[in-house]
Amino acid sequence: MTPPRLLLPPRARIFVAGHRGLVGSAVARHLAAEGHEVLTRARAELDLRDAESTGAYLRDVRPDAVVLAAARVGGIMANKTYPVPFLEDNLRIQLSVIGGAHAAGVPRLLFLGSSCIYPRLAPQPITEEALLTGPLEETNEPYAIAKIAGITQVRGYRRQYGAAYISAMPTNLYGPGDNFDLETSHVLPALVRRFHEAARDGREEVVLWGSGTPRREFLHVDDLARACGLLLRTYDDERPVNVGCGTDLTIRELAETVRDVVGYTGRIAFDTSKPDGTPRKLLDVSRLTRLGFTPRVALADGIRDTYEWWLRSGAEGAPA
Repeated sequence: MTPPRLLLPPRARIFVAGHRGLVGSAVARHLAAEGHEVLTRARAELDLRDAESTGAYLRDVRPDAVVLAAARVGGIMANKTYPVPFLEDNLRIQLSVIGGAHAAGVPRLLFLGSSCIYPRLAPQPITEEALLTGPLEETNEPYAIAKIAGITQVRGYRRQYGAAYISAMPTNLYGPGDNFDLETSHVLPALVRRFHEAARDGREEVVLWGSGTPRREFLHVDDLARACGLLLRTYDDERPVNVGCGTDLTIRELAETVRDVVGYTGRIAFDTSKPDGTPRKLLDVSRLTRLGFTPRVALADGIRDTYEWWLRSGAEGAPA
């Protein structure tokens, strides 16, 4: 009987690509806390879109594993306005890092995609098998196609070379390190900033895009980081793994929760002439649950944690 392969040494050297972003920073913190040596490179030192430089770096350091958390990301407006870089930058990063890892003999890799890979009207909750069964949400199609290509690339390296490379598809994420720029941020940090500024300025009303009826699932980034550690240790299959909490709420309910955390007392209105995006996006997380994962951070607590981080961070738009 063939013994199972060692997926990750107890004190591994792990390159976290994208360590300054929301996801990468949380993953780097968690892996370091688990006793691993975390390797990083700033964008000024290594452009991950450059396959030659990325491959040379990986051959030089020869990590035990790579976590690919680097990506160009943004909300509906950013995706709609800049479809070319959302497609091309992400394709280049993935080709450079995944291909470079294999060429350097890196035995283990975790590629982080996105729940936007699934069809716009996929049956809910969305199983991993829903991939490529229907049309994508138009507002983020270039980004989604790039991430689908990444899943396919990981699967290809497994099938052709037997590489222990895996993919995980997180739901909507938030937490310390998030982007609060109103033009490029996702919905939750944008709501935090808008309600904070409305409270600061004494405004009587905050107008939000869409109808408020779409349903979304949110996972604190520290819970995602814990899931990544678990997957690196235990999961070895070509099928992607959904990472989420398994519950959702409407955008209106989310806005009300953020409003209460921030302390804004005015009205919430919705501009229904603006797009809603996908009507509902709730992941089936049974595959991850069977591995023993349970989220720990409640939504209101996580929003409060995120808001407090932003207030003291000096990040984009944070109060002085």
